[in-house]
Amino acid sequence: MNRCRKIKLLSFGAAVGLLRGADAVLACTACYGKSDSSLAQGMNWGIAALLAVVLTVLSGIVAFFVHVAKRTASVGAQPETPQPAEPAPEI
Repeated sequence: MNRCRKIKLLSFGAAVGLLRGADAVLACTACYGKSDSSLAQGMNWGIAALLAVVLTVLSGIVAFFVHVAKRTASVGAQPETPQPAEPAPEI
């Protein structure tokens, strides 16, 4: 079988599969508009939990870079102490 024929056969099979199971591809109650169902409430809590995790990770990253910036500024603000000169080696 050539490549074009395989693609046509695969797409035909997918179309037949979608037409036979059209009931399964309908939207669930959360997406379809029944927003007071327990499924929709659970999905909303899941979204809130994922948002909390993302915000926690991002705030940790921001806190790390603020810490690094403050530490760099404090190290740069310290005056350099002159090092004693080493004596020249005797020849």
